[in-house]
Amino acid sequence: MPDPIRILAEPVDVHTCSFTVERPVLPERAARFGSVEAAKGSPLAEALFAVPGVAAVAVSGRKVVVRKSTTDEWGPTARAIGAALREKVTGGGPLFADAAVRGTPKDDELRAKVAQTVETEINPVVAGHGGHIDIIDVKDGVVFVVMAGGCQGCGMAHITLRQGVERLVKERLPEVTEVVDVTDHGGGTQPFVPRQAP
Repeated sequence: MPDPIRILAEPVDVHTCSFTVERPVLPERAARFGSVEAAKGSPLAEALFAVPGVAAVAVSGRKVVVRKSTTDEWGPTARAIGAALREKVTGGGPLFADAAVRGTPKDDELRAKVAQTVETEINPVVAGHGGHIDIIDVKDGVVFVVMAGGCQGCGMAHITLRQGVERLVKERLPEVTEVVDVTDHGGGTQPFVPRQAP
């Protein structure tokens, strides 16, 4: 019997947990499900919403970010989510409905605006610390980003994302509702590159 796939759960706060799956779940695309109704027709999303307390799911690459409505500790919920992920990812068959991952003209237009803001206002700042922010996708007002260079694996990455990237993008583009980090912060042999002393 093959070993089960590995899944790393990293709680971000009491309501949000990021799961990194050993194999890609949604390669080079992104999807967000904000309700049970939105998850209908997408087997993986349906399985995750079947876990008590799950309120929203965002998926891109190997990352699955789950928000829950309760303030209970993540332990039992994370284990149930991990079990659902393993079952669906290894079970074969499609994981998502085509409509759930298909972009719309509105998404494409917003993505272009976000990319311009990131390139002109955010990346010049994080470059000073050896970092770089890449836009992966925009779906229903949610921006999916990867933090590269010095930002990958940095202990301050969450603060950079929430107080820097998300705050500025929302100020410039009020139609953005959330910025989701889909970075594999544990990847690589030395993901965090400290800034060199002058």
